[in-house]
Amino acid sequence: MPSPAPIMTTQTLTPAQLKLCATYRNLGLWTLQGWLAMFFVAAGYAKLTEPMDNLIALMSWPAMASDGFVRGLGALEVGLALALLTPLISWRIGRPVLLAAAAGLAMLEVVMTGVHAIGGEWDLAAVNLVLLAMTGAVLWGRRPSA
Repeated sequence: MPSPAPIMTTQTLTPAQLKLCATYRNLGLWTLQGWLAMFFVAAGYAKLTEPMDNLIALMSWPAMASDGFVRGLGALEVGLALALLTPLISWRIGRPVLLAAAAGLAMLEVVMTGVHAIGGEWDLAAVNLVLLAMTGAVLWGRRPSA
């Protein structure tokens, strides 16, 4: 005996269910923002404080850049990382800062993916692609129409 055709239904979420979904979404975005901030504070701090010989041993590109450029990039990374967390102070003021910081980090990640790929550092290029996906999710989830 053939089974009956599946019944297609639509379900409307209750206001409580919608609020719960928004809470989980917000929690997920804050988690991504925290991970990105921790990563870039650590990466920037390393560029600011480690001797150039150590940085060159970890990555090939600092050998082709000036000491000031590497240190400046580290300061930029720390600044953008901290800007990801500005909505903790004030959502109204912090949201545009967060979006600008996330856009800046996304551009940096795209450039560094290319730099690492050209240098044959595929593992570091892959890390930048993962970071780019995380940053993209934050940008998408925190956009003004969200």
